[in-house]
Amino acid sequence: MTEATTPALSPTYPASLSIDYPERTRGRFTCFFRVFAVIPIAIVLGLLAGGGLSFGEHYEGWRTGATAGGFVFLPLVLMILFRQKYPGWWFDWSRSLARFSYRVMAYLLLLRDEYPSTDEEQAVHLELVYPDVGTLSRGMPLVKWFLAIPHYLALACLAIAAFFVLIIAWFAILFTGRFPQGLFDFVVGVMRWGLRVDAYAFLLLTDKYPAFSLEP
Repeated sequence: MTEATTPALSPTYPASLSIDYPERTRGRFTCFFRVFAVIPIAIVLGLLAGGGLSFGEHYEGWRTGATAGGFVFLPLVLMILFRQKYPGWWFDWSRSLARFSYRVMAYLLLLRDEYPSTDEEQAVHLELVYPDVGTLSRGMPLVKWFLAIPHYLALACLAIAAFFVLIIAWFAILFTGRFPQGLFDFVVGVMRWGLRVDAYAFLLLTDKYPAFSLEP
């Protein structure tokens, strides 16, 4: 049986995420010990990102200082503010790190069974669009993190809901070998929402305010 095809990535926002829903029976043993199995690759990600890995890492407010969870932030703010430039290598690094982070997160959150690759796309499809810096307001990077506060609050509530969803999904996988698709879509939607907020507030890819939506 082939795996379900996910919808095309959304062209309406410069940050898109989709994860293939696994049609095959899930590995009950690996799911049972997932929190331990993820440790080696989580250590690698933690060393790259310069911080801990947790489900709420994107909206808990620890992204401060010169970097934001491994993403260049303050130097990027200064480059846009004074030079109106967005260096391509900074973008490439942030996109590669985001893709790796979401593969690890998808594995930890029981969405996929294959062990996260450091470079291959696998079943987690994340795309960021390189910004046209000429269309970005120079002053907006100074306040985007503040304007995104309503999203932080909404995502904090959704993260709590997702935690209980994952408990239900964990038992469902152990007894049925399946992650109920409705619950799967909810967790992916929360991750997608967080990615859009990152793209706006920290990666500074766009001045378009993120939608309050779980949909693509």
